[in-house]
Amino acid sequence: MKKLCYLWLLLLPLAFTACTSYKSVPYLQNDSIVNQVSQNPQLYDARIQPKDLLTIVVSTTQAELAVPFNLTVPTIVTAENRNLMSQPSLQSYLVDNNGYIDFPVLGKLRVVGLTKSETETLIKSKLKDYLKEEPVVNVRFINYKISVIGEVNNPSTFTIANEKVNVFEALAMAGDLTIYGLRNNVKLIREDQSGVKQIITLNLNDANVVLSPYYYLQQNDILYVTPNKAKAKTSDITASTSLWVSATSILVSVASLLVTIFK
Repeated sequence: MKKLCYLWLLLLPLAFTACTSYKSVPYLQNDSIVNQVSQNPQLYDARIQPKDLLTIVVSTTQAELAVPFNLTVPTIVTAENRNLMSQPSLQSYLVDNNGYIDFPVLGKLRVVGLTKSETETLIKSKLKDYLKEEPVVNVRFINYKISVIGEVNNPSTFTIANEKVNVFEALAMAGDLTIYGLRNNVKLIREDQSGVKQIITLNLNDANVVLSPYYYLQQNDILYVTPNKAKAKTSDITASTSLWVSATSILVSVASLLVTIFK
């Protein structure tokens, strides 16, 4: 009888695994449909949101002309570094809740909703009144990050250097889904520039996900991979087993104590 119990316990995980249909496992099924769809190719470009941190560098052929338009941290000269040449470090611009940054000389600039290239064009147009030549303006995000949680192998928050990441790249950074993750029920949690929150369900089994407007992630997006029923059952069994082991241990201890007392 005991052998049968042990065998049942060994086969239980296999029973849960067998319940999962193979069709729910592979990504991007029916991919031929996507290849037949007429697409309008357009490269993704991130748009600036409130609370973004930006670095903005203005360059000209005469470096001294661009100095007033760059936000730098002044270098403190001491006796030790008086003869050392050091490059001033750039300060970042924080986009306020109304979508503005405070730019040197130019004052308040509304950049929320703009791409990097659109912001560069805006600043160039404002600098025409101050510089004879057209400057080079470079805008970069500092805090472009996304989070992946739930049934993945390495849940975490990731900083994206190239400011472009899709759903599958984000999952790859998190070590992919565990065997308990539902590929047809991945939640994307997003807050837009006006503070409106959305929860979008993505089906990664369906190849049409690559055509979705939510395929590319925005800064501060959160991906949540929901667990399947097998994970819930396993959690219940683990909790019940722990409870029975604890109760058995207590009973054995009490029995041992009583035997010792009445011996």
